[in-house]
Formats: sequence, C-alpha cells, structure tokens
Amino acid sequence: MSVLKFSVPEIFFGRDSLKYSSVCAKRLGAEKIFFVTDPGLEQSGWIDLIFEILEEKDLRWVHYSNVSSNPRDWQVQEGAELYREAGCDVVIALGGGSPMDAAKGIALVASNGGRVHDYEGANRIQRPLPPMIFMPSTAGSGSDISQFAIITDMQRHVKMSIISRTLVPNISIIDPILLTTKSRDLIIASAIDAFAHAVESYLSPIAFPVTEIHSLKAMELIIQYLPRALETGTLDDLEQLSIAGTSAAMAFSNAGLGVDHALAHSLGGMLDVVHGLIHPVLLPHVMRYNMPVCQEKVADIGRIILGRSLGSPEATARAGIEKLEEYFHSMKVATRLRDIVSDQVHLSQVCEMAIQDSCVLSNPRVATVEDMMQICDEAW
Repeated sequence: MSVLKFSVPEIFFGRDSLKYSSVCAKRLGAEKIFFVTDPGLEQSGWIDLIFEILEEKDLRWVHYSNVSSNPRDWQVQEGAELYREAGCDVVIALGGGSPMDAAKGIALVASNGGRVHDYEGANRIQRPLPPMIFMPSTAGSGSDISQFAIITDMQRHVKMSIISRTLVPNISIIDPILLTTKSRDLIIASAIDAFAHAVESYLSPIAFPVTEIHSLKAMELIIQYLPRALETGTLDDLEQLSIAGTSAAMAFSNAGLGVDHALAHSLGGMLDVVHGLIHPVLLPHVMRYNMPVCQEKVADIGRIILGRSLGSPEATARAGIEKLEEYFHSMKVATRLRDIVSDQVHLSQVCEMAIQDSCVLSNPRVATVEDMMQICDEAW
C-alpha cells in the first residue's frame, strides 16, 4: 500500500460539549472572535448560550450572520472585510454546512487576500488560515471535519469547490443536543447528505481501510437510526446520527466524493436547490452507473441496506439500490428530478458544469457529459 494521509481536526464529541468553546478559543490565542452563524440560528437560543460561554472567559467577538443557504461569494468577501476591519484573530462557526463553509471562505480571504474565486480547485491556498473552531448544528454536511468548502459564484451560477488541508478546522465541537431543535426536514436532508458522503467515499478509487471503516459505519448507523430518530426524536437516536455524520465526513474528506456530488453542486449553484435533497434523486442512479467497475463494493453497501446477502454480489448490489430507493421514498422526499427541477432545459448546462467539478476526479468510473445527461434522464 502506498503512503496515504488521514486529516481530521481535534474533536470534542458529546452532550453539553459546547461549554468547551471558550476554553478552546483561549487555547488558540483568541482575544477577538469572528463568530459566524445564519439567521435561522439566531432564533434558536443557541447563539445566546455561546455568547454567555464566551463572556465567562472575557472574550470579545464580532457576530456575522449574513449567510444564506448555499453561501454566496459576496457574503464571503463582506465577512472577510469585516474580519480585517475588526481585528479578529480566531474564527468560530455555529450552524450547518452553509455558515461553516462561509466561515472557511472568510478565514481564507482574510488571511490570503484576493477573492474567494482565486482559490477554486485543489491545493491553491498558500498561507495559513486563522485558527478555526466549528460547532455543527446538523448531522450531515461534514464541513466541521473536512478539507472542502463550497461557495456559490453568483455570476457564473456555479458552486465552487475549494479543497485544501488548510481548510480543516483546528477544533470541531460536536454536541448532539443541537439536533433537538432541528426540523424533521432538516434532519432528513442532513442525514441523507451524510449517507451520500459515505457511499461515494467508499466507492472512491482513493479510499483505503481507514476511510472505508468510517464509510461503512456511517451507512449502517443512518439506515438504522434515521427512521428511529424521526419517529422518537430522542437524544439517544439523534446522537447516533451525529456519530454517523462525523464518520462520513472523516471518510469523504480523505477519500473524496463522486459524480453524485458533482451534479448536486451544479444543480445547487444554478438552480439553488437544497443540497441534501438532491441525493435521493441522483444517488441510486449514480450507484448503478458505477456498478460495472466496483460491483463488490456496491454489494457491500447493499448488504448494509438489506441486512443480508443474496445469491451473488450483483444481485445484492442491485437489490440494495432498489431498497435504498424505497428507503428514500419512505422519507417522503422527492425521488425524481422533475420534482425539484421545473424543466429539462437547463440539464445539459448543469452537466457541462458538473464535469469540471473536482469530485468527478474521485468517481470510480470515468464519466463524460453524455454519461451525466443519461443519469439525469434516468432520474427524471
């Protein structure tokens, strides 16, 4: 086996772990924190709790919450200017993937200069970022773990993928209690996003045993605990989803993603579709597309979904994908592309953009624009 690396932040995991945010900030040398959230979290009460925790350590902060779903390039630029003007030294983000990705972009531009567009692609960041502490309020995006940031270029209507080890936060504080205030729809979207992370990282040609363990465990937990969490809403079940999201993030950050995410980024950038709800539409079709080159691995996924093996790897793989489609349907989410896209006219442009996405490079089977169009047609 060749030499491989596995990058993760320092992780605080568990109920009431939010209380360590001020201690961690102090340890990283914080005097004035740049605190990133979104408007939804301002109404939840969690932000006031964090402010109380920071006050206990006599920390100052600047609060930036002008972040939308699918964070915009101009929001990153605006935040970076405020960071520099205020003389901040540590970035803290509380929220789902959007505030955390925005926080990465702000830290990047504030420390490296230029525009966030200058860093699109892989390994283009030259200087260190300020210390970052992330506290995810959902169990799916993985931005608190990963070396990815996804920012929307509003002029091109493209979701830019920025990938660098430098984007891995210093500390991730994962408190499952935050999930107790999330809506059913957000819990589903986040968990399905994590499931797609786990599937694509497991099938990636650069997956290796350390990432594969996390991929498989994440899939197992989501299949078992997402229905239970939706039925019971108990913290015990929600905590299992937090574990799954964290495991999936550790896997995809180090093994990459694939065509499902490339298309999801394109659809999100052009049509502003909710990211987590694209996967029930596309993932089964992408898995079928990839099957000819990784049938044994798709069968491994099938065994987790079915809870058993069938007569052959091919039978297990195909039945597993069919069962996954039923599983998504039971969540009462859209499972056809026509349910989230008004017409097919933009799909060729979506595929043209998706082929340039970095996630395509770690798909197990080489895909062309025509292949992606076929996937979209099958999903329609």
